[in-house]
Amino acid sequence: MMSINFIELLRQKVSAIVLEGETTYLVEKSDALAQFYPVLLAILKARPELIPSLENQLNPTLNELFGHHIALKEQFLNQVSGSIPHLETERILNQSITPTMAVLIEEAGSPDPEAIRHLLYTHQDIILAVLPHWAMALLAGLGINPAAGETLYQAPREPDPVIIEDRRTNVLWPLIGIVVLAILAALMLRACDDDQETDQQAVVNGTQPAYFQLTTGDEGELITCQIRISDLKYVDILQGEVKYTFSHPSGCGVDTQSIYYASFMNQDALPSVLKIVQGVPNSSITWTGKEINIQSSRNSDAQSLVSQIRLLVPDMTITTQQPVANNPPPTHAGITDAERTLSQINPDNIKPLDIATALNLEVIHFASGSAQVPDVNKPILDQAAALLQRVPNVVVTVKGHTDAEGSEAVNNNLSVQRAQAVVNYLVSRGVSPSKLQALGYGQDQPVTDNATSQGKFQNRRIEFEILNTDTGVVREVNEQGVKPAS
Repeated sequence: MMSINFIELLRQKVSAIVLEGETTYLVEKSDALAQFYPVLLAILKARPELIPSLENQLNPTLNELFGHHIALKEQFLNQVSGSIPHLETERILNQSITPTMAVLIEEAGSPDPEAIRHLLYTHQDIILAVLPHWAMALLAGLGINPAAGETLYQAPREPDPVIIEDRRTNVLWPLIGIVVLAILAALMLRACDDDQETDQQAVVNGTQPAYFQLTTGDEGELITCQIRISDLKYVDILQGEVKYTFSHPSGCGVDTQSIYYASFMNQDALPSVLKIVQGVPNSSITWTGKEINIQSSRNSDAQSLVSQIRLLVPDMTITTQQPVANNPPPTHAGITDAERTLSQINPDNIKPLDIATALNLEVIHFASGSAQVPDVNKPILDQAAALLQRVPNVVVTVKGHTDAEGSEAVNNNLSVQRAQAVVNYLVSRGVSPSKLQALGYGQDQPVTDNATSQGKFQNRRIEFEILNTDTGVVREVNEQGVKPAS
Protein backbone atom coordinates (compact mmCIF):
# COMPACT_ATOMS: atom_id res chain seq x y z
CA MET A 1 0.00 0.00 0.00
CA MET A 2 1.41 3.38 -0.95
CA SER A 3 1.63 5.88 1.93
CA ILE A 4 0.31 8.90 0.03
CA ASN A 5 -3.26 10.00 0.77
CA PHE A 6 -4.60 10.03 -2.76
CA ILE A 7 -7.80 11.95 -1.96
CA GLU A 8 -5.78 14.65 -0.21
CA LEU A 9 -3.57 14.87 -3.29
CA LEU A 10 -6.63 15.57 -5.44
CA ARG A 11 -7.81 18.23 -3.03
CA GLN A 12 -4.44 19.96 -3.22
CA LYS A 13 -3.92 19.71 -6.97
CA VAL A 14 -7.38 19.66 -8.53
CA SER A 15 -9.44 21.80 -6.14
CA ALA A 16 -6.84 24.56 -6.32
CA ILE A 17 -7.17 24.64 -10.12
CA VAL A 18 -10.96 24.43 -10.24
CA LEU A 19 -11.64 26.99 -7.50
CA GLU A 20 -9.16 29.56 -8.79
CA GLY A 21 -11.08 32.72 -9.66
CA GLU A 22 -14.31 31.56 -7.99
CA THR A 23 -15.82 34.18 -5.68
CA THR A 24 -19.03 32.59 -4.40
CA TYR A 25 -19.85 29.46 -2.36
CA LEU A 26 -16.14 28.65 -1.96
CA VAL A 27 -16.57 26.45 1.13
CA GLU A 28 -19.57 24.65 -0.34
CA LYS A 29 -17.81 24.07 -3.66
CA SER A 30 -14.74 22.72 -1.90
CA ASP A 31 -16.94 20.32 0.08
CA ALA A 32 -18.76 19.22 -3.08
CA LEU A 33 -15.43 18.45 -4.76
CA ALA A 34 -14.23 16.51 -1.72
CA GLN A 35 -17.34 14.32 -1.86
CA PHE A 36 -17.10 13.94 -5.62
CA TYR A 37 -13.53 12.60 -5.79
CA PRO A 38 -14.14 9.23 -4.09
CA VAL A 39 -17.37 8.73 -6.07
CA LEU A 40 -15.56 9.48 -9.34
CA LEU A 41 -12.68 7.15 -8.46
CA ALA A 42 -15.04 4.35 -7.43
CA ILE A 43 -16.82 4.61 -10.79
CA LEU A 44 -13.53 4.58 -12.72
CA LYS A 45 -12.25 1.59 -10.76
CA ALA A 46 -15.39 -0.38 -11.57
CA ARG A 47 -15.63 0.86 -15.16
CA PRO A 48 -12.14 1.45 -16.59
CA GLU A 49 -13.67 1.56 -20.08
CA LEU A 50 -14.73 5.13 -19.24
CA ILE A 51 -11.12 6.24 -18.76
CA PRO A 52 -10.14 6.68 -22.46
CA SER A 53 -13.33 8.64 -23.13
CA LEU A 54 -12.73 11.02 -20.23
CA GLU A 55 -9.07 11.42 -21.18
CA ASN A 56 -9.80 12.32 -24.79
CA GLN A 57 -12.69 14.74 -24.25
CA LEU A 58 -11.97 18.43 -23.97
CA ASN A 59 -14.81 19.02 -21.51
CA PRO A 60 -16.03 15.73 -19.98
CA THR A 61 -19.15 15.98 -17.82
CA LEU A 62 -21.14 14.10 -15.21
CA ASN A 63 -23.32 12.78 -18.02
CA GLU A 64 -20.49 10.46 -19.11
CA LEU A 65 -20.36 9.01 -15.57
CA PHE A 66 -24.09 8.59 -14.99
CA GLY A 67 -25.16 7.76 -18.55
CA HIS A 68 -28.92 7.26 -18.77
CA HIS A 69 -29.37 7.35 -14.98
CA ILE A 70 -30.71 10.91 -14.85
CA ALA A 71 -32.56 10.36 -11.54
CA LEU A 72 -29.38 9.08 -9.87
CA LYS A 73 -27.43 12.07 -11.13
CA GLU A 74 -30.06 14.39 -9.64
CA GLN A 75 -29.91 12.46 -6.37
CA PHE A 76 -26.14 12.84 -6.36
CA LEU A 77 -26.36 16.61 -6.95
CA ASN A 78 -28.92 16.88 -4.16
CA GLN A 79 -26.44 15.28 -1.78
CA VAL A 80 -23.35 17.32 -2.68
CA SER A 81 -24.84 20.72 -3.52
CA GLY A 82 -25.95 21.94 -0.12
CA SER A 83 -26.97 25.58 -0.61
CA ILE A 84 -25.37 25.81 -4.09
CA PRO A 85 -27.66 25.82 -7.14
CA HIS A 86 -27.42 22.48 -8.93
CA LEU A 87 -26.19 24.03 -12.17
CA GLU A 88 -23.36 25.74 -10.31
CA THR A 89 -22.38 22.51 -8.59
CA GLU A 90 -22.47 20.59 -11.85
CA ARG A 91 -20.31 23.22 -13.56
CA ILE A 92 -17.61 22.95 -10.87
CA LEU A 93 -17.64 19.15 -10.84
CA ASN A 94 -17.49 19.00 -14.64
CA GLN A 95 -14.43 21.25 -14.57
CA SER A 96 -12.70 18.95 -12.07
CA ILE A 97 -12.82 15.81 -14.23
CA THR A 98 -10.06 16.75 -16.68
CA PRO A 99 -7.48 17.79 -14.03
CA THR A 100 -8.39 14.69 -12.00
CA MET A 101 -7.62 12.52 -15.03
CA ALA A 102 -4.28 14.35 -15.39
CA VAL A 103 -3.37 13.53 -11.78
CA LEU A 104 -4.35 9.88 -12.29
CA ILE A 105 -2.16 9.62 -15.38
CA GLU A 106 0.75 11.27 -13.58
CA GLU A 107 0.49 9.01 -10.54
CA ALA A 108 -0.04 5.86 -12.62
CA GLY A 109 2.85 6.77 -14.90
CA SER A 110 0.74 5.97 -17.94
CA PRO A 111 -2.61 6.84 -19.57
CA ASP A 112 -3.31 3.12 -20.00
CA PRO A 113 -6.65 2.27 -18.35
CA GLU A 114 -5.22 -0.85 -16.69
CA ALA A 115 -2.42 1.17 -15.13
CA ILE A 116 -4.93 3.67 -13.74
CA ARG A 117 -7.17 0.85 -12.57
CA HIS A 118 -4.25 -0.72 -10.72
CA LEU A 119 -3.52 2.65 -9.11
CA LEU A 120 -7.12 2.90 -7.89
CA TYR A 121 -7.00 -0.63 -6.44
CA THR A 122 -3.81 0.34 -4.66
CA HIS A 123 -5.57 3.27 -3.00
CA GLN A 124 -8.88 1.51 -2.49
CA ASP A 125 -8.79 1.64 1.31
CA ILE A 126 -8.37 5.41 1.31
CA ILE A 127 -11.13 5.85 -1.27
CA LEU A 128 -13.56 3.68 0.71
CA ALA A 129 -12.67 5.46 3.94
CA VAL A 130 -13.80 8.85 2.63
CA LEU A 131 -16.65 7.62 0.43
CA PRO A 132 -19.85 9.31 1.74
CA HIS A 133 -22.24 6.88 3.43
CA TRP A 134 -25.02 7.76 1.01
CA ALA A 135 -22.80 6.99 -1.98
CA MET A 136 -22.99 3.22 -1.49
CA ALA A 137 -26.67 3.12 -2.43
CA LEU A 138 -26.14 5.55 -5.31
CA LEU A 139 -23.28 3.50 -6.77
CA ALA A 140 -25.35 0.36 -6.36
CA GLY A 141 -27.99 2.01 -8.54
CA LEU A 142 -25.28 2.26 -11.21
CA GLY A 143 -24.50 -1.42 -10.74
CA ILE A 144 -21.22 -0.71 -8.94
CA ASN A 145 -19.93 -2.33 -5.76
CA PRO A 146 -17.12 -0.01 -4.54
CA ALA A 147 -15.62 -2.76 -2.38
CA ALA A 148 -15.57 -5.44 -5.08
CA GLY A 149 -12.22 -6.96 -6.04
CA GLU A 150 -10.27 -5.87 -3.00
CA THR A 151 -8.07 -8.97 -3.07
CA LEU A 152 -7.10 -8.63 -6.73
CA TYR A 153 -3.52 -7.62 -5.93
CA GLN A 154 -3.05 -9.70 -2.73
CA ALA A 155 -1.58 -13.16 -2.30
CA PRO A 156 -4.50 -15.58 -2.71
CA ARG A 157 -3.72 -17.75 0.36
CA GLU A 158 -2.94 -15.04 2.86
CA PRO A 159 -5.72 -14.75 5.50
CA ASP A 160 -5.85 -10.98 5.21
CA PRO A 161 -8.62 -9.24 7.19
CA VAL A 162 -9.59 -7.44 3.99
CA ILE A 163 -10.88 -10.76 2.62
CA ILE A 164 -13.24 -11.03 5.58
CA GLU A 165 -14.44 -7.50 4.94
CA ASP A 166 -15.06 -8.41 1.31
CA ARG A 167 -17.18 -11.41 2.32
CA ARG A 168 -19.22 -9.28 4.66
CA THR A 169 -19.79 -6.80 1.88
CA ASN A 170 -20.90 -9.57 -0.44
CA VAL A 171 -23.39 -10.78 2.17
CA LEU A 172 -24.76 -7.27 2.60
CA TRP A 173 -24.90 -6.59 -1.11
CA PRO A 174 -28.38 -8.07 -1.76
CA LEU A 175 -29.72 -5.99 1.13
CA ILE A 176 -28.15 -2.86 -0.33
CA GLY A 177 -29.74 -3.70 -3.67
CA ILE A 178 -33.16 -3.95 -2.07
CA VAL A 179 -32.65 -0.58 -0.37
CA VAL A 180 -31.58 0.98 -3.67
CA LEU A 181 -34.66 -0.35 -5.46
CA ALA A 182 -36.83 1.11 -2.73
CA ILE A 183 -35.08 4.49 -3.06
CA LEU A 184 -35.49 4.51 -6.84
CA ALA A 185 -39.16 3.54 -6.55
CA ALA A 186 -39.70 6.37 -4.07
CA LEU A 187 -37.96 8.81 -6.40
CA MET A 188 -40.17 7.78 -9.31
CA LEU A 189 -43.33 8.10 -7.24
CA ARG A 190 -42.25 11.49 -5.95
CA ALA A 191 -41.44 12.62 -9.48
CA CYS A 192 -44.95 11.67 -10.62
CA ASP A 193 -46.59 13.35 -7.62
CA ASP A 194 -44.52 16.51 -8.01
CA ASP A 195 -45.00 16.95 -11.76
CA GLN A 196 -47.70 19.56 -11.35
CA GLU A 197 -45.83 21.31 -8.54
CA THR A 198 -42.69 21.55 -10.69
CA ASP A 199 -44.64 23.07 -13.57
CA GLN A 200 -46.23 25.61 -11.24
CA GLN A 201 -42.84 26.65 -9.91
CA ALA A 202 -41.49 27.03 -13.44
CA VAL A 203 -44.36 29.39 -14.27
CA VAL A 204 -43.26 31.61 -11.37
CA ASN A 205 -40.00 32.11 -13.25
CA GLY A 206 -41.74 32.99 -16.52
CA THR A 207 -44.88 32.67 -18.58
CA GLN A 208 -43.51 30.70 -21.55
CA PRO A 209 -41.68 27.34 -21.55
CA ALA A 210 -37.95 27.37 -22.24
CA TYR A 211 -37.19 26.65 -25.90
CA PHE A 212 -34.28 24.93 -27.65
CA GLN A 213 -34.01 24.37 -31.39
CA LEU A 214 -31.10 22.98 -33.39
CA THR A 215 -30.68 22.13 -37.09
CA THR A 216 -27.93 20.11 -38.78
CA GLY A 217 -26.64 20.22 -42.36
CA ASP A 218 -25.59 17.66 -44.96
CA GLU A 219 -22.68 16.37 -42.85
CA GLY A 220 -24.49 16.52 -39.51
CA GLU A 221 -22.81 19.83 -38.69
CA LEU A 222 -24.50 22.63 -36.77
CA ILE A 223 -26.43 25.02 -39.02
CA THR A 224 -28.74 26.92 -36.65
CA CYS A 225 -29.33 26.82 -32.93
CA GLN A 226 -31.62 28.86 -30.71
CA ILE A 227 -31.97 29.01 -26.91
CA ARG A 228 -34.76 30.80 -25.07
CA ILE A 229 -34.46 30.55 -21.28
CA SER A 230 -34.20 33.06 -18.44
CA ASP A 231 -31.36 31.34 -16.56
CA LEU A 232 -28.11 33.00 -17.71
CA LYS A 233 -25.90 30.44 -15.98
CA TYR A 234 -27.54 27.53 -17.75
CA VAL A 235 -27.23 29.38 -21.06
CA ASP A 236 -23.45 29.41 -20.54
CA ILE A 237 -23.45 25.70 -19.77
CA LEU A 238 -25.62 24.76 -22.75
CA GLN A 239 -23.69 27.05 -25.10
CA GLY A 240 -20.48 25.35 -24.02
CA GLU A 241 -21.97 21.93 -24.69
CA VAL A 242 -23.17 22.97 -28.16
CA LYS A 243 -19.84 24.55 -29.11
CA TYR A 244 -17.87 21.52 -27.92
CA THR A 245 -20.14 18.83 -29.35
CA PHE A 246 -20.40 20.44 -32.79
CA SER A 247 -16.96 22.14 -32.84
CA HIS A 248 -18.80 25.37 -33.59
CA PRO A 249 -17.24 28.73 -32.67
CA SER A 250 -20.37 30.80 -32.07
CA GLY A 251 -22.96 28.29 -30.83
CA CYS A 252 -26.57 29.39 -30.48
CA GLY A 253 -28.61 32.52 -30.75
CA VAL A 254 -29.91 33.35 -27.27
CA ASP A 255 -32.96 35.02 -25.77
CA THR A 256 -32.85 35.34 -21.96
CA GLN A 257 -35.97 37.42 -21.38
CA SER A 258 -37.69 36.87 -18.05
CA ILE A 259 -40.85 35.71 -19.85
CA TYR A 260 -39.22 32.29 -20.33
CA TYR A 261 -38.99 29.55 -17.71
CA ALA A 262 -35.67 29.26 -15.90
CA SER A 263 -35.20 25.60 -16.81
CA PHE A 264 -36.05 22.92 -19.34
CA MET A 265 -37.86 19.78 -18.37
CA ASN A 266 -35.17 17.06 -18.05
CA GLN A 267 -32.48 19.58 -19.02
CA ASP A 268 -29.72 17.33 -17.66
CA ALA A 269 -30.35 15.05 -20.63
CA LEU A 270 -29.74 17.83 -23.18
CA PRO A 271 -25.94 17.34 -23.45
CA SER A 272 -26.45 13.64 -24.14
CA VAL A 273 -29.09 14.45 -26.75
CA LEU A 274 -26.65 16.81 -28.49
CA LYS A 275 -24.20 13.94 -28.89
CA ILE A 276 -26.95 11.80 -30.42
CA VAL A 277 -28.00 14.47 -32.92
CA GLN A 278 -24.43 15.44 -33.89
CA GLY A 279 -23.49 13.79 -37.17
CA VAL A 280 -27.08 13.04 -38.24
CA PRO A 281 -27.55 14.91 -41.55
CA ASN A 282 -30.34 17.37 -42.34
CA SER A 283 -32.19 16.97 -39.06
CA SER A 284 -33.67 19.24 -36.45
CA ILE A 285 -34.76 18.97 -32.83
CA THR A 286 -37.14 21.33 -31.05
CA TRP A 287 -37.38 21.00 -27.26
CA THR A 288 -40.06 23.01 -25.47
CA GLY A 289 -42.18 22.27 -22.42
CA LYS A 290 -42.85 18.54 -22.16
CA GLU A 291 -42.50 17.96 -25.89
CA ILE A 292 -39.63 17.21 -28.26
CA ASN A 293 -40.17 17.32 -32.01
CA ILE A 294 -37.75 15.55 -34.35
CA GLN A 295 -37.50 16.17 -38.09
CA SER A 296 -35.10 14.57 -40.56
CA SER A 297 -34.81 14.26 -44.32
CA ARG A 298 -34.71 10.47 -43.90
CA ASN A 299 -37.36 8.58 -41.98
CA SER A 300 -34.81 6.03 -40.71
CA ASP A 301 -32.75 8.83 -39.13
CA ALA A 302 -35.82 10.36 -37.52
CA GLN A 303 -36.91 7.03 -36.03
CA SER A 304 -33.39 6.33 -34.78
CA LEU A 305 -33.23 9.72 -33.06
CA VAL A 306 -36.62 9.19 -31.46
CA SER A 307 -35.73 5.74 -30.09
CA GLN A 308 -32.40 6.91 -28.64
CA ILE A 309 -33.73 10.14 -27.12
CA ARG A 310 -36.77 8.39 -25.63
CA LEU A 311 -34.41 6.31 -23.47
CA LEU A 312 -33.05 9.52 -21.94
CA VAL A 313 -36.39 11.28 -21.37
CA PRO A 314 -39.10 8.60 -21.07
CA ASP A 315 -41.52 11.03 -19.42
CA MET A 316 -41.54 13.48 -22.35
CA THR A 317 -43.66 13.36 -25.50
CA ILE A 318 -41.52 12.84 -28.61
CA THR A 319 -42.99 13.39 -32.05
CA THR A 320 -41.43 13.06 -35.46
CA GLN A 321 -42.22 14.70 -38.76
CA GLN A 322 -40.58 13.60 -41.99
CA PRO A 323 -40.47 16.11 -44.85
CA VAL A 324 -42.17 14.76 -47.96
CA ALA A 325 -42.77 16.25 -51.40
CA ASN A 326 -46.43 17.11 -50.79
CA ASN A 327 -45.93 18.27 -47.22
CA PRO A 328 -42.69 20.28 -46.89
CA PRO A 329 -41.33 21.13 -43.45
CA PRO A 330 -41.96 24.64 -42.07
CA THR A 331 -38.77 25.98 -43.62
CA HIS A 332 -37.97 27.29 -47.09
CA ALA A 333 -35.09 26.08 -49.26
CA GLY A 334 -33.68 29.62 -49.18
CA ILE A 335 -33.49 29.49 -45.40
CA THR A 336 -31.31 26.41 -45.60
CA ASP A 337 -28.93 28.26 -47.92
CA ALA A 338 -28.89 31.26 -45.61
CA GLU A 339 -28.31 29.16 -42.53
CA ARG A 340 -25.48 27.29 -44.16
CA THR A 341 -23.79 30.50 -45.34
CA LEU A 342 -24.13 32.16 -41.96
CA SER A 343 -22.78 29.13 -40.13
CA GLN A 344 -19.58 29.26 -42.21
CA ILE A 345 -18.65 32.79 -41.10
CA ASN A 346 -15.68 32.84 -38.75
CA PRO A 347 -16.73 35.03 -35.78
CA ASP A 348 -13.09 36.08 -35.32
CA ASN A 349 -12.81 37.34 -38.91
CA ILE A 350 -16.21 38.72 -39.87
CA LYS A 351 -16.69 40.51 -43.18
CA PRO A 352 -19.84 42.68 -43.27
CA LEU A 353 -20.54 41.58 -46.85
CA ASP A 354 -20.67 37.95 -45.74
CA ILE A 355 -23.39 38.77 -43.20
CA ALA A 356 -25.42 40.54 -45.87
CA THR A 357 -24.87 37.60 -48.20
CA ALA A 358 -26.40 35.24 -45.69
CA LEU A 359 -29.26 37.57 -44.77
CA ASN A 360 -30.23 38.07 -48.39
CA LEU A 361 -30.44 34.35 -48.92
CA GLU A 362 -32.95 34.34 -46.08
CA VAL A 363 -36.54 34.37 -47.26
CA ILE A 364 -38.63 36.56 -44.95
CA HIS A 365 -42.17 36.64 -46.35
CA PHE A 366 -44.82 38.22 -44.14
CA ALA A 367 -48.42 37.16 -43.89
CA SER A 368 -50.85 39.38 -45.76
CA GLY A 369 -51.41 42.65 -43.88
CA SER A 370 -49.00 41.59 -41.10
CA ALA A 371 -45.82 43.20 -39.77
CA GLN A 372 -44.98 40.35 -37.36
CA VAL A 373 -41.66 38.59 -37.98
CA PRO A 374 -42.44 34.94 -38.84
CA ASP A 375 -41.18 32.47 -36.22
CA VAL A 376 -39.48 30.38 -38.90
CA ASN A 377 -37.09 33.27 -39.64
CA LYS A 378 -36.07 33.99 -36.06
CA PRO A 379 -33.26 31.40 -35.67
CA ILE A 380 -31.13 32.87 -38.44
CA LEU A 381 -31.83 36.42 -37.26
CA ASP A 382 -30.55 35.31 -33.85
CA GLN A 383 -27.37 33.98 -35.45
CA ALA A 384 -26.91 37.15 -37.50
CA ALA A 385 -27.44 39.32 -34.41
CA ALA A 386 -24.66 37.49 -32.57
CA LEU A 387 -22.28 38.27 -35.46
CA LEU A 388 -23.40 41.87 -35.98
CA GLN A 389 -22.62 42.64 -32.35
CA ARG A 390 -18.97 41.83 -33.07
CA VAL A 391 -18.57 44.02 -36.18
CA PRO A 392 -17.72 47.69 -35.47
CA ASN A 393 -17.74 49.01 -39.05
CA VAL A 394 -21.18 48.16 -40.35
CA VAL A 395 -24.64 49.67 -40.85
CA VAL A 396 -27.40 47.39 -42.12
CA THR A 397 -30.39 48.83 -43.91
CA VAL A 398 -33.50 46.65 -43.67
CA LYS A 399 -35.78 47.28 -46.67
CA GLY A 400 -39.46 46.33 -46.49
CA HIS A 401 -41.77 45.59 -49.44
CA THR A 402 -45.45 44.75 -49.88
CA ASP A 403 -47.71 43.28 -52.53
CA ALA A 404 -50.21 45.46 -54.46
CA GLU A 405 -53.26 44.70 -52.28
CA GLY A 406 -54.69 47.83 -50.67
CA SER A 407 -53.93 51.49 -51.20
CA GLU A 408 -50.48 52.82 -51.93
CA ALA A 409 -50.45 54.86 -48.71
CA VAL A 410 -51.35 51.85 -46.58
CA ASN A 411 -48.70 49.72 -48.27
CA ASN A 412 -46.01 52.36 -47.81
CA ASN A 413 -46.75 52.44 -44.10
CA LEU A 414 -46.92 48.63 -43.87
CA SER A 415 -43.55 48.21 -45.60
CA VAL A 416 -41.91 50.53 -43.06
CA GLN A 417 -43.54 48.58 -40.23
CA ARG A 418 -42.17 45.30 -41.60
CA ALA A 419 -38.65 46.67 -41.91
CA GLN A 420 -38.87 48.18 -38.43
CA ALA A 421 -40.13 44.87 -37.01
CA VAL A 422 -36.96 43.15 -38.24
CA VAL A 423 -34.82 46.00 -36.87
CA ASN A 424 -36.59 45.78 -33.50
CA TYR A 425 -36.06 42.04 -33.40
CA LEU A 426 -32.32 42.40 -34.05
CA VAL A 427 -32.09 45.12 -31.39
CA SER A 428 -33.89 42.84 -28.92
CA ARG A 429 -31.12 40.31 -29.57
CA GLY A 430 -28.37 42.77 -28.64
CA VAL A 431 -27.53 44.61 -31.88
CA SER A 432 -26.88 48.33 -31.36
CA PRO A 433 -29.62 50.49 -32.93
CA SER A 434 -26.83 52.62 -34.42
CA LYS A 435 -25.99 49.72 -36.75
CA LEU A 436 -29.52 49.41 -38.16
CA GLN A 437 -32.04 51.45 -40.08
CA ALA A 438 -35.45 50.63 -41.56
CA LEU A 439 -36.79 51.80 -44.93
CA GLY A 440 -40.09 51.00 -46.65
CA TYR A 441 -40.70 50.85 -50.39
CA GLY A 442 -44.37 49.89 -50.38
CA GLN A 443 -45.54 48.12 -53.52
CA ASP A 444 -43.21 49.97 -55.91
CA GLN A 445 -40.48 47.31 -56.33
CA PRO A 446 -42.17 43.92 -56.91
CA VAL A 447 -39.99 40.94 -57.77
CA THR A 448 -42.80 39.20 -59.64
CA ASP A 449 -46.33 39.74 -60.90
CA ASN A 450 -49.00 40.49 -58.26
CA ALA A 451 -51.64 38.68 -60.34
CA THR A 452 -51.31 35.41 -58.39
CA SER A 453 -51.34 34.58 -54.68
CA GLN A 454 -47.84 33.11 -55.00
CA GLY A 455 -46.60 36.29 -56.64
CA LYS A 456 -48.09 38.41 -53.87
CA PHE A 457 -46.47 36.16 -51.26
CA GLN A 458 -43.04 36.63 -52.85
CA ASN A 459 -43.47 40.41 -53.00
CA ARG A 460 -44.23 40.65 -49.25
CA ARG A 461 -40.55 40.47 -48.40
CA ILE A 462 -37.50 41.94 -46.66
CA GLU A 463 -34.16 42.75 -48.31
CA PHE A 464 -30.90 43.88 -46.76
CA GLU A 465 -28.30 46.45 -47.73
CA ILE A 466 -24.88 46.78 -46.09
CA LEU A 467 -22.72 49.87 -45.53
CA ASN A 468 -19.08 49.41 -44.61
CA THR A 469 -18.36 52.59 -42.65
CA ASP A 470 -14.59 52.08 -43.01
CA THR A 471 -14.70 52.27 -46.82
CA GLY A 472 -18.00 54.08 -47.36
CA VAL A 473 -19.03 51.42 -49.87
CA VAL A 474 -22.71 50.44 -49.94
CA ARG A 475 -23.53 47.02 -51.33
CA GLU A 476 -26.94 45.65 -52.10
CA VAL A 477 -26.48 41.93 -52.05
CA ASN A 478 -28.82 39.58 -53.86
CA GLU A 479 -28.75 36.07 -55.28
CA GLN A 480 -27.42 37.24 -58.65
CA GLY A 481 -24.40 39.14 -57.36
CA VAL A 482 -23.14 37.45 -54.23
CA LYS A 483 -19.93 35.67 -53.44
CA PRO A 484 -20.21 32.68 -51.07
CA ALA A 485 -19.09 33.30 -47.49
CA SER A 486 -15.59 32.08 -46.76
